Amino acid sequence: MGFVKGALIRLGSTALAFWLATLIIPGISLSSDSISEAVFTLVLVAVIFGVVNAVLQPIIKMVGCGLYLLTLGLIALVVNGLLFLLTSWIAEQLDLPFHVDHFWPAAVLGALFVGIVTWILGAVLDRD
Repeated sequence: MGFVKGALIRLGSTALAFWLATLIIPGISLSSDSISEAVFTLVLVAVIFGVVNAVLQPIIKMVGCGLYLLTLGLIALVVNGLLFLLTSWIAEQLDLPFHVDHFWPAAVLGALFVGIVTWILGAVLDRD
């Protein structure tokens, strides 16, 4: 039961972080007609973001290991922004009302913001 609880807390905190990002960061929008549609969209976008990160992040880190070393890890901001933009594109392909306008500053700041908020919520809620 601990694994399921941790996964649900992570999913909920990521969805909450996406919702806060739509409120705070210009260029990230959620255009839904009802609260239930907004919650459903945010949960699906959180799932998409999790799958994109779980599948592509290790591959990118392995292939781009030299760039990570050369830039002392700062390339991670670019990679995370691109993965955030990819999440927006996949959401649009699934007709979800979530959109990120551009790579800079919306996608980069959005990925950074979502990462920080989910880290804080994970520490506060102690998902383990």
